[in-house]
Amino acid sequence: MSFRVSGQILERKVRLGDHVHRGDVVARLDSSDAVKQAAAARAVLDAAEHRLEFARRQLERDKAQHDQNLIAANQFEQTEDAYAAALAGRDQSASQLAVADNALRYTTLIADHDGIISAENADTGQVVTAGQAVYGLAWSGDIDVVLDAAAADLGKMTIGQAADVEFNALPERRFVARVREIAPSADPQSRTYRVKLTLLNVAPEVHLGMTGDAVLPASGKIPAATLFKVPATAIFHKGKDTAVWIVRKQDSTVELRPVSVESYAERSVLVGGGLADGDVLVVAGVHTVFAGEHVTPINPLFASEGGAPGVISQ
Repeated sequence: MSFRVSGQILERKVRLGDHVHRGDVVARLDSSDAVKQAAAARAVLDAAEHRLEFARRQLERDKAQHDQNLIAANQFEQTEDAYAAALAGRDQSASQLAVADNALRYTTLIADHDGIISAENADTGQVVTAGQAVYGLAWSGDIDVVLDAAAADLGKMTIGQAADVEFNALPERRFVARVREIAPSADPQSRTYRVKLTLLNVAPEVHLGMTGDAVLPASGKIPAATLFKVPATAIFHKGKDTAVWIVRKQDSTVELRPVSVESYAERSVLVGGGLADGDVLVVAGVHTVFAGEHVTPINPLFASEGGAPGVISQ
């Protein structure tokens, strides 16, 4: 949580570990300058409203005289212009007052969710800038257990899969969780995939930051033996569906075959359905071929180094 304006922290009302509710005031900035700016903006608006009222009355008088041809047309036009300027000035002053009132309101930091204060990042008396973190707030509600999975284990996990969780601090307790989210790409440093589990039976003894073990039985959705790792360049997107170009062995023509993608890596894709052993894929130029086109499969240039077969030459 952070202030939307800069200023000096005058008061902090909560501390680390405190429970807060939505709408609670957690900190305040020195608002003396903001109060004066709001008062000045309100005075400007009052003056603009008086000028607008005067211009309105003048317009009514000149209109009555203009209808009786008692004043020149250009004088009436000047009166209309003065009224339009006064009206625009009043609207501008009202907008400036709204901005000043918002700036005054932003000097109070209010919790926008129920939760627990998980971090304190600024002290009383410190001058902070807009957007600088003052508190960390862990929202109340579902609690996630976070783990990092190897790429080889992704085929055994699915969204909604059940898991057993045991925390080191509570060795005699077991908790049930379900997979809520599987990261679509690997962490660039650890090369593992972030998996988030949601605890279903949260107990008061479970606290943020606990460590433990999570056991995920095989999902049974797709056996690991039927998963195929193909280059990412082989995937062809047909609307919202994914497919690959297959070279038919009988006549060396290509056909588009729908596939189901289990996960994406940096340069490869794990395909869980639609492929079979021995299939030859188009792995380059998938947007330049068309169904029924005759092609000639060739071996990769560096086949001895483990290159993927299926590069197509027209």
